[in-house]
Amino acid sequence: MATEQTSDSSGGVVGRLQRLWRAASVPLFSVFLAALIGAILLWLSGSNPLTAYTALLQGALGSASGLTRTLEKATPLVFSGLAVAFAFKAGLFNIGGQGQLLIGGIVAGYLGFAIEGLPFIIHMPLALLGGALAGALWAAVAGALKAYTGAHEVITTIMLNYVAINLTDFLANGPWKAEGIIARTPRVLETAVIPKWGFVPVGFLIAVLMAVLTHYLLFKTTWGYAIRTTGLNADAAKYAGIKVGRIIVLTMSFSGLLAGMGGSVETLGVIGRYQPGFNVGLGFDGITIALLAKTNPLGVIPAALLLGMMDAGGSQMQFDAGVRFQIIDVIKALILFFVSADVIVRKILGARAVDEDKVTLSTGWGG
Repeated sequence: MATEQTSDSSGGVVGRLQRLWRAASVPLFSVFLAALIGAILLWLSGSNPLTAYTALLQGALGSASGLTRTLEKATPLVFSGLAVAFAFKAGLFNIGGQGQLLIGGIVAGYLGFAIEGLPFIIHMPLALLGGALAGALWAAVAGALKAYTGAHEVITTIMLNYVAINLTDFLANGPWKAEGIIARTPRVLETAVIPKWGFVPVGFLIAVLMAVLTHYLLFKTTWGYAIRTTGLNADAAKYAGIKVGRIIVLTMSFSGLLAGMGGSVETLGVIGRYQPGFNVGLGFDGITIALLAKTNPLGVIPAALLLGMMDAGGSQMQFDAGVRFQIIDVIKALILFFVSADVIVRKILGARAVDEDKVTLSTGWGG
């Protein structure tokens, strides 16, 4: 009996390792291919790839300040990646993470500077929660349009992005503008600032906590089961008694809450105020992160750390190796390309795709 139990346990471990490798092999090899092509581009442009990548790692991980910068860069990326990955599970393509992040960021900034006299234990959570709820309400509009009118979420979230960009620009350069010529809100009060523990930003710990919570919600709760069932087949879910319309609205709302929380943490814990331009592209990077993590909430953390490391070390690479910062964007785009076109990577690896490894992006333009 003892021998059988040992055998079963060993087999279980081997099986889990095989499943882990099968899930991680394509993203890891995609990153490797992107870095390899990036090295070729660096060489063709006259730079030394080894010097450039060494400077990148040194700038991101070589000191306590570099580590802090990497974690700060990764924090909003964890939230935006979670927002996209969560919506993917219901078959929704939330491309509006950028707008939800901006709305969350400016509302958190307003609550951070406008409300006075509150202690830290109330003010900081209030500003953080306010920004998160603003993101949720913004995304709920696209969810309701999808559920009750059939308007596709790709179109509506793109349009809402433009509305959010112009609305936040107006507020930061109008009624909520600080004194001076720069369009930005006043600095948030000390009682609303998200602090650091040593070199670790507390905002990053909140992001990790939300990733664990999202994973639990998706895979350990009835609501998560309904979301995943809706994502696999909305018609079958409706036949099984699941209220698909309500699931779509709630899923988009929670997705927007995550993105809004990312903007709030960026405002309260990194910049200290809302300033247009500091958040450019964070919401769109969430798509790359979600695909790199294969829409797994826990996988979002290392994926966001990778992109955060590239952003944090990019300046050092530019300074030491004379490489243009845009090469980082090229490598990011290559990662997204190889993860999306995973058949190329699988052919190189000699691996076959199985259904559970595939990522469902959306139910289609008419779905």
